Amino acid sequence: MEKRKIVKDFTKGNIAKQLFWFTLPFMASNALQVLYSTVDMIIVGNYVGTPGLSAVSQSSLIVNFATMVCLGFSNGGQVLVAQALGAGKKKELNNIIGTLFTLLACISLFFTIAIFIAKDFILNVMNIPEVSYKMSKDYMLICGGGLIFTAGYNMIAAVLRGMGDSKRPFLFIMIASVINLILDLIFIGVFDWGVAGAAWATIIGQAVSFLFSLYFLFRNKESFGFDFKLSSLIPSKKYTGMMFSLGTPMAIQSGCINLSMLFVNSLINDIDVVASATFGVGVRIDDIVNKLSQGIQFAALPMISQNIAAGQQKRAQKVVWYAWLYAGIYTGICMVIYLFFGKNLFQMFTDDIAVHEMSAVFISAIIWMFPAMAMFRGGNAFIQGIGNAKLSLILSILDGVVLRIGLSWLFGIVLEWGFFGFVLGYGLAPYGCAIPGAFYFLSGIWKKRKTLADRM
Repeated sequence: MEKRKIVKDFTKGNIAKQLFWFTLPFMASNALQVLYSTVDMIIVGNYVGTPGLSAVSQSSLIVNFATMVCLGFSNGGQVLVAQALGAGKKKELNNIIGTLFTLLACISLFFTIAIFIAKDFILNVMNIPEVSYKMSKDYMLICGGGLIFTAGYNMIAAVLRGMGDSKRPFLFIMIASVINLILDLIFIGVFDWGVAGAAWATIIGQAVSFLFSLYFLFRNKESFGFDFKLSSLIPSKKYTGMMFSLGTPMAIQSGCINLSMLFVNSLINDIDVVASATFGVGVRIDDIVNKLSQGIQFAALPMISQNIAAGQQKRAQKVVWYAWLYAGIYTGICMVIYLFFGKNLFQMFTDDIAVHEMSAVFISAIIWMFPAMAMFRGGNAFIQGIGNAKLSLILSILDGVVLRIGLSWLFGIVLEWGFFGFVLGYGLAPYGCAIPGAFYFLSGIWKKRKTLADRM
């Protein structure tokens, strides 16, 4: 019975209903993940002020970069899990899960060590305002030290998603969010630990979330197909190669987006602390919108993978069409909210009137990104779901490096549009991934590809 509750077969049934109900817990989970840093910023903005707000928004970019790289490899493992299930190769799951666990542990430890060694260099390159420098360092070091918990949760959540379970990742992250909120109020409001308190609240919440999810995985190891033996944690050469092939483009895409954000942030930091805080708050609000829509992509990906591995191409295509439909509706609603109530959203984070006034400039530039993100959800889920690592890598570099940095530089520096130009360039970059992805899907050239399951 437990196995049927965890593993879901998406190769049959009503696609529209399956995608809709599968998406909702993902959207809720992503919203709660964003809530970590959002709650930090709201409480810090009200208790510490604009310098603290700038510190959290700046230093969290570094931690998010490492987190997104880990998430990229998690998603690669998720594709393998889903395709193994779709092809009926459930015996391969033990090696896939064990390899994924070890790989992510090593990657997270690497980033932790790198952050501790290069902390001053990183902060200097980012042009962190002097008034926020010490607080930024504290936040980055504390959160960087807890990356192993973040990576561990993402690994288990990826396995659950690949098996068609979206409810339990939501429950685990909800536990972490509640703990984070309570500790934020205690550490910052009562103990007056400032930005460091926000970091400790975040890490403790993530650690509890990981331990709960690990316990669940252990209790249901027979259903998951992972035996928890030490020998199973020895990475499989075959699956390590496949995960690097799939995960590297996803990690590069996520990592490059964060690197490009660091670049844009560095340019904006040269303006003043108000511009820095405005961009930090704006990106946080934008992150909430994008993470929620990312739930549609997370749900579509395993559905596409299972159907492609099972040889049901038409069902996989229908998943993409419905993903576009749901993403378009959601994005349209968000655009209306942003245009009419955007300033009110900024006021939730800080009482700095200068930030409120500059928020109008940010909104007028970033709003152009929304249609691209709607297109991106279906097309990118399809490219990742079928395992086309090369195309994913090309589009990742185009989006995350060439266009985000290039357009921001063009509009902000060359054309001298300043803050508006930096944000506009950052917002238009996703079209470089969304349009080619949609063309690839609609052209049908992917139909001749072999599935990943054929290599297992």
